[in-house]
Amino acid sequence: MHVSIVGSGYVGTTVAACLADLGHDVVNVEIDEGIVETINAGEAPIHETGLTDRIAEHAGTTLRATTDYAEVRDTDVTLLCLPTPQANDGSLDLAIMQAGSESLGRALAEKDDDHLVVVKSTVLPGTTEDVVGPILEEESGKRIGNGLELAMNPEFLRMGTAVSDFLEPDKVVVGATSEGAAATLRELYAPIVEREETDLVETDIREAELIKYANNAFLASKVSLVNELGNISKEYGADAYEVLEAVGLDDRISERFMRSGLGWGGSCFPKDVDALRAGARGQGYDPALLDAVVAVNDAQPRRLVDLLETHVSLEGARIAVLGLSFKPGTDDIRKSRALDVLEYLEARGARAVAYDPVAVENVREKHPNLEVEYADSAAAALEGADGAVVATDWPEFDDLAFDGMARRVVVDGRRIDVDEADLEVYEGLTW
Repeated sequence: MHVSIVGSGYVGTTVAACLADLGHDVVNVEIDEGIVETINAGEAPIHETGLTDRIAEHAGTTLRATTDYAEVRDTDVTLLCLPTPQANDGSLDLAIMQAGSESLGRALAEKDDDHLVVVKSTVLPGTTEDVVGPILEEESGKRIGNGLELAMNPEFLRMGTAVSDFLEPDKVVVGATSEGAAATLRELYAPIVEREETDLVETDIREAELIKYANNAFLASKVSLVNELGNISKEYGADAYEVLEAVGLDDRISERFMRSGLGWGGSCFPKDVDALRAGARGQGYDPALLDAVVAVNDAQPRRLVDLLETHVSLEGARIAVLGLSFKPGTDDIRKSRALDVLEYLEARGARAVAYDPVAVENVREKHPNLEVEYADSAAAALEGADGAVVATDWPEFDDLAFDGMARRVVVDGRRIDVDEADLEVYEGLTW
């Protein structure tokens, strides 16, 4: 199948490379010429496990990138993978989605055959039909159901495992109002939905939009509940990991997302939960439970620094911060809890020295005002430190040597593997 993807960010690039891997002919439409050049050179514009190899394999053959929207006319289906950033009140800013829909509609005005447009970006219920659809109709001169088809197909990609999440998902959700649109998406994803382990969920468009939010709200709530239970365990002197390991054996609960610690971050959970909260308030409903989920999550970095301060006088102290990305396997620092830790340390007069295998340059570029020194290795960050905190559980942090520290005090927000006998103080945030 000939596929066009509008947007070459985290989602668009991953989806494009994976669809090419499935045998489709894919063109990425992107306004950033630098990203276009990177993809066409066979390189990945983002750090994601397994992505670089796939782009290198397919670039120039079944995968290419362009700034020209006219290329969509030679494709059967277009996936809109555009960012929907947060506004100040937590609601979605749809300006980029609207601009992309306008450009796509104008390009499709000169296409004679029918065309399917699929919204893959995370948007609140009603956005696909009430925002994207009317723009496409106005700009193309066509009508939904007569020259244009419209569908919603949410993504469930986790940074660090996005490629495997796409190719081996637990479900594929197709929201469509016509059998033709649904049939096209079934064909697009045939190699995936034919897997015994993957469920195909076919529903209407609004349900498909809400499934993504419900999914992430549930997982975020689970993590915050686990952290609340972890905080309570800590107060009783109990190991939350032992407690929650037993709880996870209940098949109604499961063992996944049961690691208590510094909290969730990234681009999905914070944005999606905030958008759902803002949307609920716009509908006249007070989402008290989701408000509490966010409050528990936001308090964890402060709790980590509070715990460190029970062992180290922070004023003027050199503190090593291990990890900057919001999770291992990615260079994404959006809403990373590590950034909150750095701000709390700075506010208390500490001198932070931070290390991350891949995310340092992102922090330098996007947070230039942070008072932090960057180290080129974990050992260099720990050298002469009066204390250390673990903010991201990169595998290379397991079994670190802490002998270069001035005081071997470690407060762990992620439960890495540590030989406590080598330390003066080892404290887990929730254990």
